[in-house]
Amino acid sequence: MSPPILLIPGLNCSARLYSQQIPELWKRGAVMVADHKRGESVAEIAGHILEAAPRYFALVGFSLGGYLALEIMRRAAERVDRLALVDTSARPDTAEQSKIRRERMKMAREGRFADTVARQFPLSTHPSRHEDDALRGAYTGMTEDCGPEVFIRHLNAAISRPDSRPDLARIRRPTFVVVGDSDIITSPELAKEMADGIPGAQLRIIAQAGHLTPLERPEALTRNLLEFLDA
Repeated sequence: MSPPILLIPGLNCSARLYSQQIPELWKRGAVMVADHKRGESVAEIAGHILEAAPRYFALVGFSLGGYLALEIMRRAAERVDRLALVDTSARPDTAEQSKIRRERMKMAREGRFADTVARQFPLSTHPSRHEDDALRGAYTGMTEDCGPEVFIRHLNAAISRPDSRPDLARIRRPTFVVVGDSDIITSPELAKEMADGIPGAQLRIIAQAGHLTPLERPEALTRNLLEFLDA
């Protein structure tokens, strides 16, 4: 029997992120979307996720969810059957990234949460999707599910996250790294760095996708995940 699949959403993302993947993944077994809304750091959030997680599971993490997945591998690798890292990075925040995150936190605290969400959308999507109202609506809906308080907690966690690069070589589970070819937040170069650092890891680059691969190219991501999970 296949182990359950634990899906971790990204920063300011809700379970809607995986809405297109869940029906197909569910056909092969139980699927659980992690609650990543509690905690101020990657360590705290990962701890809450592990408390509620199955004893043994396949792990999929997107963006911030990837940072959390790498923390779970540090803490409880023996509970993970296999690992998929989607549009994420093993590196810590740069000074410039942290500066931008703090500016976004300030906007949210000042009641301008919707403004910072609107600014983020074009950075998260392929240029061909910037005027896609349906995709924008799906993205905005996720941010509303989370709200400004969770948004601020997620930003704090991203800023303080550890450098996971030294831990990559110790990952001894089948690993799949996926990235959109036009992801400017966690680039294909960063995905390749992870895949090169994890023994035996596979790298897949999804064409015509930015950072929001699960929503921008859902069929391609689902197909790749099923292939990996069934291998």
